[in-house]
Amino acid sequence: HERGAFTGAQTRVAGRFEQAAGGTLFLDEIGDMPMDAQTRLLRVLQSGEFTTVGGNRPIRADVRIIAATHKNLLDLIASSAFREDLYYRLNVIPINLPPLRQRGEDVGFLARHFLDIAAKEGLPRKQLDDSGSARLVAHDWPGNVRELENLMRRLAVLARDDVISASLVEQQLYAA
Repeated sequence: HERGAFTGAQTRVAGRFEQAAGGTLFLDEIGDMPMDAQTRLLRVLQSGEFTTVGGNRPIRADVRIIAATHKNLLDLIASSAFREDLYYRLNVIPINLPPLRQRGEDVGFLARHFLDIAAKEGLPRKQLDDSGSARLVAHDWPGNVRELENLMRRLAVLARDDVISASLVEQQLYAA
């Protein structure tokens, strides 16, 4: 928005398209986007331009869009909750990424990766043994990769042992 565009707009603030100029804009949970926002997004994608709130000159939108959702957009289109024209505008290279519970081979790799990140951030370095890895694979992961990331961070902080076993995983999986 531009300075003075509305009460409290004391400085000019760049929006997401402007911030991402020349780069990539990630739109997470596009299936939850309200219809009026879908209309505005479609307009920007079709014209390649937008105008700031309170502005009067168009700004070129030079961004690549990556959109994600856990919802079936075709079902949303059928129920008139998602714009069909926006769907086809966004659906250039579809990538179907199954939930973590369907990708058991990825669980151990991701868990070790998240433990490495935690260690780089100053948390105690932990290792995952085979039993701990097997217990992670057996979990249903309703919270998907974010749940796994949070669990690994929690284990890095709370586990007293340097090696994370199945029993440690079990304790923290259901910790409330």
